[in-house]
Amino acid sequence: MSNLLIRNARVLSITADARASILYNHDIIINGSRIEAVQPTGMADASHFQQVIEADGLLAMPGLINNHAHVPMVIFRGLAEDVSIEKWFNDYMWPLESNLQADDVYWGMQLGLAEMIRAGVTSVADHYFFMDEAAKAVEKAGTRALLGWAIFSSSGMPMVERTGEFVRQWHGAANGRIRGIMAPHAPYTCDDDYLRANVKMAKKLGVGIHTHVSEEMGQTRASLEKRGLTPVQVLEKTGVFDVPTILAHVCGALPEDMPILARAGAGIAHAPKTYLKMAMGTAPIVEFRRHGIPVGLATDGAVSNNTMDIFESLRLMAMTQKQETHSPEVMTIPEALFVATRESARVFGQPNDLGTLEAGALADVILLDLNGLHHQPLHSVTASLVYNTLSSDVQTVIVDGQVIMYNRQLLTLDEGEIVAQVSASMSRLAQRVPNKRIQVYNP
Repeated sequence: MSNLLIRNARVLSITADARASILYNHDIIINGSRIEAVQPTGMADASHFQQVIEADGLLAMPGLINNHAHVPMVIFRGLAEDVSIEKWFNDYMWPLESNLQADDVYWGMQLGLAEMIRAGVTSVADHYFFMDEAAKAVEKAGTRALLGWAIFSSSGMPMVERTGEFVRQWHGAANGRIRGIMAPHAPYTCDDDYLRANVKMAKKLGVGIHTHVSEEMGQTRASLEKRGLTPVQVLEKTGVFDVPTILAHVCGALPEDMPILARAGAGIAHAPKTYLKMAMGTAPIVEFRRHGIPVGLATDGAVSNNTMDIFESLRLMAMTQKQETHSPEVMTIPEALFVATRESARVFGQPNDLGTLEAGALADVILLDLNGLHHQPLHSVTASLVYNTLSSDVQTVIVDGQVIMYNRQLLTLDEGEIVAQVSASMSRLAQRVPNKRIQVYNP
């Protein structure tokens, strides 16, 4: 007996060559943690399934992937507004994070995961602190995560070992839903020896590296002035590209960086709302993809983005690339959906398992209701997905074949308890002592 039948859905199909179409009146058969078949409605006998979800025209699409976030940072949401990137780090974020305790990460991670589940995000590459607690939250939530414990040179070499031990403990946990990755913060906070130590550990563990690089052009200029190298060239010099990499932002990429990134097979995590809000410029996504460099969508943390909504990132990516290139014909709807699905899965490191609804793929599926007035009249489902969809359109979320939200009701997390826990810590977390900070921003 197969586990789950999703009956009579509209199914988003994204081909490997970035063509998008809608399959009407189709069923999705899920057996265990994987999709067994996607086929026209009427071919399957509902009595052969343990669970049947009547989709009745809901849109089924792959669960969304958030390729770079600091999920527990939701506990600081709204505390660093309308400031420059230097003030954001030195006067706000890094003083605020000196208040962090392990339990804050556990509850903050649950809050962020709950928000993302409600927005159709089933996988996240998270880059933060006290990641054992984050992993426990992911295990409880039933989602998928690639977790890296952020460290700086100032953390000391023992933290390379400590974070390596975290990877050893959690990599492959929760039926493979949790994977580990090394997470040195950035070339401007990690010296060359520290980066090399992280590479050595990543190779030893058989994992990759998730880091920030060339977040904005000022960092690139500073690196060139100090070292005669771009931040991307620093990563190449220190061997970071010897292992699979997720590179956050890269808004300060220069033409000479493109062939390096292409050779490395590095994935770019793109969080356009943060760039707009922080006046960072934007990453040259069209140029990256022209060079064959994969791009995945991201939110970044909620203190620079305010929400954990990948649909928002999707439409901002499409619009900002049109604006930057002065061409409305770039980043077409099929291309944008390809980035949000198959290409995001490639950046996330699971290109054969995620980002598509087809036989053999992991059963990470979201169902959306496109009956809202903001979708009407629905001439183009794919256009509406990119430009109209709200997170509240997501009705049901399935990860690894398990239903974790049904009809907007979370099934694995207790919203009331989570909000009560994070609210109880608000006054302590909001204390800001400028000279007490976990790190100094000096690119």
